[in-house]
Amino acid sequence: MPDVMFKDLSIDATADGDLPSRVAAFWGAVLGQAATAVDERGPGGLHRLDPPPEGPAQRIMWLDAVPERPAGKSRVHLDIRTADGDPAPLVAAGATVVREPDDEIAWHVLEDPGGVPLCLFGPNPHWPDAPMGPFELVVDCADPDALAAWWAARTGGTVGQRPGQPFRYVEGAAGFPYGFWVFTPVPEPKTAKNRIHWDVVLDEATLDDLLAAGATLVRPADSEVRWNVLADPEGNEFCVFRPE
Repeated sequence: MPDVMFKDLSIDATADGDLPSRVAAFWGAVLGQAATAVDERGPGGLHRLDPPPEGPAQRIMWLDAVPERPAGKSRVHLDIRTADGDPAPLVAAGATVVREPDDEIAWHVLEDPGGVPLCLFGPNPHWPDAPMGPFELVVDCADPDALAAWWAARTGGTVGQRPGQPFRYVEGAAGFPYGFWVFTPVPEPKTAKNRIHWDVVLDEATLDDLLAAGATLVRPADSEVRWNVLADPEGNEFCVFRPE
């Protein structure tokens, strides 16, 4: 049985005027999910993106207004696939193209209106039935073997790899709504809070179990938040909720 189940994904947007609302509207347009302001307290408030009626409940996404601006490269991003891989609709919705496909990469790298990156892919000739929309959650790390194994152990998933490739991926993680959870090596260390983080719900484990397994406590639950904020062995933040 898994220690935790994947719950949902949260994206930060700097509380600067209407920027959080524009970021929420952007992701709503990209994912085909309705963006709703659910908490207007504080600058920017909180927005929720509900999945379409036929979509999995775990694909809820939250847009959080935060005081800090992006600092350095984000270590977590989503890979998204469309039928033609054309970035024009995303640009029209507010994205900025950061890198075009070239000899090294076959996809576009974009940023949402708040500076959070995403990668845009077109059809996969080797996978004709590849799903459209978000299909991978990608995490930069120093040791993909160790970090993929850690999250696979926590979520009951299995670790896979492609011959000759340095990244690792987790499949079958409890509650995970995307096809692959990818852990890819990068040379630079983590220096700032991730602009994207995931939330989990305790299943067979306790908070102490997660800490004993190598997580660290970033912020305990208190009168303001009812969840605990932890970090995995490489410092990636995640929020831990108790079962309802």
